[in-house]
Amino acid sequence: MFSAVGLVAALALLILLTVRGVHILLAAPACAAVVAATSGLAFLPPLAVTGEGDFATSYMAGFTSFFADWFWMFLLGAIFGEVMAASGAAASVARGVVARIGLRHAVLAVVAAAALLTYGGVSVFIVGFAVYPLAVHLFREADLPRRFIPAALAFGSVTFTMTSAGSPEIQNLIPMQYLGTDAYAAWPVSLLVAGLMAGLGYLLLDQMVRRAQTRGERFEARKGDSAHDDHPHLPPPLLCLVPLLAVLGVFLLLQYPQGVPGLAWALPQQSLGKWALVVALGAGCLLALGVGYRARAAMPGAFTRGAGGAVVAITNTCAVVGFGSVAALSPAFQMALAALQGLPGDPLIGAAVAVTVIAALTGSASGGQTIALPLLAPGYLEAGADPAQLHRTVAIASGALDSLPHNGYVVTTIRAICGETHKAAYPALGVLTVLVPLLGLALAIGLFVLI
Repeated sequence: MFSAVGLVAALALLILLTVRGVHILLAAPACAAVVAATSGLAFLPPLAVTGEGDFATSYMAGFTSFFADWFWMFLLGAIFGEVMAASGAAASVARGVVARIGLRHAVLAVVAAAALLTYGGVSVFIVGFAVYPLAVHLFREADLPRRFIPAALAFGSVTFTMTSAGSPEIQNLIPMQYLGTDAYAAWPVSLLVAGLMAGLGYLLLDQMVRRAQTRGERFEARKGDSAHDDHPHLPPPLLCLVPLLAVLGVFLLLQYPQGVPGLAWALPQQSLGKWALVVALGAGCLLALGVGYRARAAMPGAFTRGAGGAVVAITNTCAVVGFGSVAALSPAFQMALAALQGLPGDPLIGAAVAVTVIAALTGSASGGQTIALPLLAPGYLEAGADPAQLHRTVAIASGALDSLPHNGYVVTTIRAICGETHKAAYPALGVLTVLVPLLGLALAIGLFVLI
């Protein structure tokens, strides 16, 4: 009982600290220490009973394991996004989307621009920085409340794109190494679910914006907004799509190397799995450098920012994974895990509930998957769950309750990118990144049961 109270209190404290602006690298280990103290775990290895875990070792084991598994993806993804931004390619693609959708549909234009960049392989953190200036311009011209900009960015980035079949985001790749699947697992169902999430989410966002306008809310200009209009000469949008399409194309080829007989001589004999993304992002970086040749003087700085951003992004996630690793040792967590594994009915439902709960506890979709899958996947596969269906269920489930207020992406998008407060921006963002994915998850499971 004391362990359960400590686990819940630690999670609540983690949410509170991150909402208050405490850095996750400080908040996560501090809250993990609360879990350790209330669970009777030793804090240092010499104090631990032989064969039992301790706080310091367990936290760093989770931290370093995630870092080792995903560093190259974070590094190349961040560099790719920064090169796309420095070359003007990201802004060109975003403005091209805006030009075709129009100011009349300003909210849809922001969502579409974020979705296109995300599905093209640009890190969700970079997408926010790239699209935000265009969002400010559109919301100002349309006189829309700017507190909805974080919701529009997040909806386009971390819902129907991040966990869909074929997405090069790591939330769609982590299940591969545990389930033996590929990034396109259960794509027909994924396509239907993504369509529902995109349509329903946009309707909800549009209604929330309209209701706010009816109450008299308008765009509030801030100092520095004018700087977002100072764009250099941008490359043609169609040319700027080439690096994005290359990432998707190379990723697809290396997932199914035998699918193109004419290129069999140039491709590996087997799928590269998650490492296909490393090659795809590398190819995308080279093409993005070519597209941005006129901005070559800015490229060294882009590489530097990308490297720094990658370290920040991955260590933030590692910090949360470390918290989850310590939480996984607590008696309360083990009892909860046993209860989740023993849920009656379809294994997909049990997997969905388990991953959703663990992602909520860790505040990270990728962190939640990394903790949950090694523990849960073998049992669910033995119970007869289809690997492809389990992959898609886990991916979608991880992208729901992970978006609680303490999630690193949520904090970065609301505060660092958009300069808003949780009080103003999170209600809309929470509806779109928690409620909509939960409905999509229910649809996915329902369709799998009917198949």
